[in-house]
Amino acid sequence: MTPPGERSLPLPWAARIRGWLPALSISLFVSFLIVSPFFWLGNATGHDFQYHAASWLDAAGQWREGIVYPRWTEWANNGFGEPRFIFYPPNSWMLGAALGSVLPWNKVPFVFVFLVQTFAGLSAFSLARRLLPSRGALYCAACYAANPYALLIVYMRSDFAELLANAFFPLLFLLVLQICEMLKNPPSFQPRSPRPAIACFAIVFSLIWLSNAPAGVIASYGSAAVFGFLALTKRSWQPLMRGAAGLVLGFGLAGFYLLPAAYEQRWVNIAQALSTGLLPSENFLFTVINDPEHTLFNWIASSLAVFLMVATGLAALAARPGNETGESVLESRVWKTLTLLAGVASALMLRFTAILWEVLPKLRFVQFPWRWMSLLSVAFAVLLGAVMVLRRWGWAWAVLAFACIGATGTVLVQRGWWDTQDIPALRAAIANGEGFEGTDEYDPAGDDHTNVPAKAPEAEVIDTDSMPGPNSVPTIHVLRWTPEEKIVTVNSRDPFALGLRLLNYPAWRVEVNGTAVKPMGGEDFRQMIVPLRAGESRVTVRFGRTWDRWVGGALTLVIVLFLLLWRFEDRPRSDKI
Repeated sequence: MTPPGERSLPLPWAARIRGWLPALSISLFVSFLIVSPFFWLGNATGHDFQYHAASWLDAAGQWREGIVYPRWTEWANNGFGEPRFIFYPPNSWMLGAALGSVLPWNKVPFVFVFLVQTFAGLSAFSLARRLLPSRGALYCAACYAANPYALLIVYMRSDFAELLANAFFPLLFLLVLQICEMLKNPPSFQPRSPRPAIACFAIVFSLIWLSNAPAGVIASYGSAAVFGFLALTKRSWQPLMRGAAGLVLGFGLAGFYLLPAAYEQRWVNIAQALSTGLLPSENFLFTVINDPEHTLFNWIASSLAVFLMVATGLAALAARPGNETGESVLESRVWKTLTLLAGVASALMLRFTAILWEVLPKLRFVQFPWRWMSLLSVAFAVLLGAVMVLRRWGWAWAVLAFACIGATGTVLVQRGWWDTQDIPALRAAIANGEGFEGTDEYDPAGDDHTNVPAKAPEAEVIDTDSMPGPNSVPTIHVLRWTPEEKIVTVNSRDPFALGLRLLNYPAWRVEVNGTAVKPMGGEDFRQMIVPLRAGESRVTVRFGRTWDRWVGGALTLVIVLFLLLWRFEDRPRSDKI
């Protein structure tokens, strides 16, 4: 029998797993409550529901064709396609397509929400456990998983990409604090240098950009503000230098998406992303425009923003170090950092910051100032967790906060749109060749996708003026028609123009009998039209890999190799032979 003093201690990994089990249980429970209305009401079909569901279906269809990373959205614009997958970050539509490949499609939305919000709770717990006692960290996980802005996205916006990006925010700011040496490391983790934290920050930062571009802009400015603030308070350039390194590495990791998206904007009508109704000036809190539905939604979002501001402000006052009660669980500089985040996010939702939205690079592409609630929600959850563990009135804060969150969820469920037929209708439209609507900002330059016909053949004769009789009509055979390759053979007695069910885009490479040709565009819309001579012709159209895609992929690969070598060199060497 082993003496008590000689019994082996639990394995570190086993102790860590046990420490995370309560957080996992709470996150699962809260996420289940969030998706519970889906069981009897159907799917919450908010503003962006059809856009995301269509992307999932199209991507899953291309996977079945053997295309691992789609670039061209085949069934957009009624089957004429668009380069949506070049410009829209891949994480959300790949996750949705993956879920749809193993689950019934009508179940994908709520499973997506359930998984993402469970991860959001764990992400918040990972931050709060380094700042708060266990009870406060668990409360923070619950508050962040069910924060009011997440509920707005789930029930009224259906922006699955932004929901996924927001789940990474607590991890991002945990790593920001770690890079700036604002956290005390546990005895089992004593890094020799900041390299691991910088590398992890770069990975999380890139994952946010690869989930949602507006969230990426918010993460960039939010983390830069914290790095700058901590550099000032510590009177050292170190936080800025380390932060800059992490940001550069993060952009490099996302280079395979960011570089093509940035370069190829000149090939699409990207300015439509800031058309009427999408301008920041029309979406500051409580703005009224000549669109009743837009104004109503803006006021709902604005009311939630005000609630978050007030709740976060009160929690910050109650949890501030050196308050009159003498209670504090947050270190002073951490408290100031969270307050800074809340202040920056709150200010940028108000109209007096309009000049910043005009002059700061890419900030206007966030479109909706109330999107800064994503950053405010991090401070909201952590500060409420800090107040929760105070000896005085901590329980009252917990009850009141959960009551407000529950009431918010109830109102949003009642205000939302619920349906069970959206995804079946999309699937039917793809199956019968009709496809779905395209996106204004991803429409190829010079095109008006509102003129695209509802249903068109894959290949057809465009110009028949020079063909007087039925014997002159060309014979057309479609040999291959996949999202990224079209092969058509034609036999004609006279020259004519072949119209393809495809929008003309510079990445398409067209060959006629092995010779490269430049296709024409139609008059009403930019349909790809290939001029052909008399006789037999074999038309091959392939979606080429442009130089920006090669360079972007190479950049990501170089950064991955650099991080692996950088991290390997930082590993402690054993003195044992």
